[in-house]
Amino acid sequence: MFESLSTKLQNITKSMRGKARVTEQDIKDMMREIRMALLEADVNYSVVKSFVADMTEKCKNADIEGSFTPGQQIVKIVHESLVELLGSGEEKIAVSPTGFTVVILYGLQGAGKTTTAVKLANILKKDGKKPMVASVDVHRPAAADQLKVLADANNIPSYIDVEEKDAVKIARDAMDKAKYMLCNYLIVDTAGRTVVDDEMMDELKALNDAVDPDEKLLVVDAMIGQEAVNVAQSFEEAIGMDGFIMTKLDGDARGGSALSIRKITGKPIKYICVGEKTDAIEQFYPNRMADRILGMGDVMSLIEKASANIDEEAASKSLERMMSNQYNLDDLLNQFEQMKNMGSMKDILGMLPGVSGKVSDDQLEGSDAVIDKNMAIIRSMTKKERRNPNLLNASRRKRIAAGSGTTVQDVNQLMKQFDQTAKMMKQFGKGGFKMPKGLGGLGRMGGLGGLGGFGRKGRFF
Repeated sequence: MFESLSTKLQNITKSMRGKARVTEQDIKDMMREIRMALLEADVNYSVVKSFVADMTEKCKNADIEGSFTPGQQIVKIVHESLVELLGSGEEKIAVSPTGFTVVILYGLQGAGKTTTAVKLANILKKDGKKPMVASVDVHRPAAADQLKVLADANNIPSYIDVEEKDAVKIARDAMDKAKYMLCNYLIVDTAGRTVVDDEMMDELKALNDAVDPDEKLLVVDAMIGQEAVNVAQSFEEAIGMDGFIMTKLDGDARGGSALSIRKITGKPIKYICVGEKTDAIEQFYPNRMADRILGMGDVMSLIEKASANIDEEAASKSLERMMSNQYNLDDLLNQFEQMKNMGSMKDILGMLPGVSGKVSDDQLEGSDAVIDKNMAIIRSMTKKERRNPNLLNASRRKRIAAGSGTTVQDVNQLMKQFDQTAKMMKQFGKGGFKMPKGLGGLGRMGGLGGLGGFGRKGRFF
């Protein structure tokens, strides 16, 4: 997400950050580079033109050339301008004063409305709400069944009626069923088309009039680039949107549509989807996204991910065993599992201030595969072996390697990392632990469960 744009903007701001003197020509050169970076990221031309003009004006008004820290001033202006472009602040879903809120998801076919409906319901459920999802797609035969399967898998009530061909009637029946089941949210998944047409809009207008939704959200596929802006404008003119949910931002999308939609429509992005799993959805925070794009990290999102995915009780017990020299392979496996729940290593490191852009894709290549392999190795051990690693002689290691589909060398490498982590924790318990310098020790610290690190050749091991 925004990977190419992020790299380019970070390089631009890095070159300016340390400058003690900045001339008018320096500012012009930087604006030209920013303009090119945004255009290459598929940001709408009119948005780029306005964005660069606003920043140029801010630089003049801030008297950059006469500032004591001109480089830092410019970085601050770029950051503030990005935040303004992305939105003024976090936007939450509207809540009906009646206690029953109806949310309708619109969008083109293939944008991901069905999975997004369940993802949104999952977020509401975690927040203590009781949502129901309903499909009113009478054109795609498998749409309703897909929604039901996903909803059932996540223990979310659903309403479908594959026999009924009137979308408006299904929507009204779904509202009645949701109220009967004392649900306080109904999320309606509508039909999509490959292109915007009058027939589609007429059906959606009829739905809109029938259920009078409290929140109208357009699900936009970030992969379609600038066309997403045209789609957004078409829906806004025909129905009127309250906000957007951007999907497929984990793929090859350059992110330009996310930067363009807010500026052109004036409506906020409320959520972003960053994967296929039903928990791969995040509330959109403009300030945090600007921080990520400029390589300033996103500590708050990292903390929220950790809070949501890490079992505090298990982590506390693991820490106690570490400090008392009782750390074993069950603890290490638990740490691996909790790290996997938080996302990929690339995503996690990207949220750490000062790390984004300094760790290359080549260094991270295979890092998640290493974690999976180590988990397979530990799971191939008996309970007795996990709790007493000293039992792992040559014949046992050979059996474990065969059982996990790895090599004896892989098993030895894991055990070496485990021994190093246990030794460090033992020193820490005695008050003699020193934090390793640089990224070389990042993975070997107990906090990352002996995941490995970045070796002399710059590769993850």
